[in-house]
Amino acid sequence: MRKRTLAICLSLFFGCFLGLLTTPVFSEAADEGQSGRSSLWIDFFRGEPLSYEEVLDDLAGVDVVYLGEYHGVDRHHEIQRRIVTDLAQRGRPLVLAMEQLESFQQPDVDRYNRGEIDFDQLAEAIEWGRRWGNYKQYRPIVEAARKANIPVLALNARSETIRQVARSGGLDRMDPKARSELPADIWLDDPAYRKRLSLQMMVHAAANPETLRPMIEAQIARDEAMASALCSFLKSEAGRGRAAIVLCGAAHVTFGQGTASRVRRRLPEIKERIVRLSASSDVVLSPQSRAVARPVIITHEQLRQIDRPIADYLYVTSLKTTSKPPATEKGGIN
Repeated sequence: MRKRTLAICLSLFFGCFLGLLTTPVFSEAADEGQSGRSSLWIDFFRGEPLSYEEVLDDLAGVDVVYLGEYHGVDRHHEIQRRIVTDLAQRGRPLVLAMEQLESFQQPDVDRYNRGEIDFDQLAEAIEWGRRWGNYKQYRPIVEAARKANIPVLALNARSETIRQVARSGGLDRMDPKARSELPADIWLDDPAYRKRLSLQMMVHAAANPETLRPMIEAQIARDEAMASALCSFLKSEAGRGRAAIVLCGAAHVTFGQGTASRVRRRLPEIKERIVRLSASSDVVLSPQSRAVARPVIITHEQLRQIDRPIADYLYVTSLKTTSKPPATEKGGIN
């Protein structure tokens, strides 16, 4: 009976929480951009501010640039578009690798890359609106990539597969066919990352050690799938000589953990840069998410224990001073 009760709780827990993480849905409320707000680039290793051009100079010399975002914040996507466009003008061949697309969709993405279909036709073909609710916010980036002859790469695992990791109780309890869609070599022995995820995921009121374990495994499975897809492309004939710009939720690359660490495991010599974009009061939980959430405070001392900077570069925007509502997101981790 206890196992059956736990299974029901897991199903409800991940249906309302993880399902929203893997298939984000966002309100129409958008951030108000840069109007009346100041911004600053910070080099976390030097502890100094620097110019956008200095950031670009450094990003232009590496193999992978991770742009860690909050999915529903418009200004993040505008910064990403600028970086994609400006790095393309530096002359190095690029690929735009996106968490917001699932690997099984790559054949249709390739049709877009070849110019056979436009953005709207791509979205219809892959049911993008159903599988990633705010996909329209990525239109300027994706269209800028095609204009600059940058192919788009679908990184993510199938959302149903990730949900099964959680709902079945972990990777070792998955249906074999679904498990075969994920990389064979999934690295679960990652104490620092698991600890950070545990702290963040406790935002859900139903979270406890039993429900957290499969949820953490689902997050790690997504990281491994994205790392595998990226590394496979970079090692392929199509990817040889290209640098990757990766659009993903900040949680996947913060502190160099998650997807970033799994790319390094597969390609130890790779040169990477991690760029974080500040939330700056532009993100709040939706009413639906707040109803099943509890306040969680992650202290400065807990973050210090990670013992490395949150990113290479942080783009900080001043807090909002107007009454306009911030972007509303369902789910707890970006």
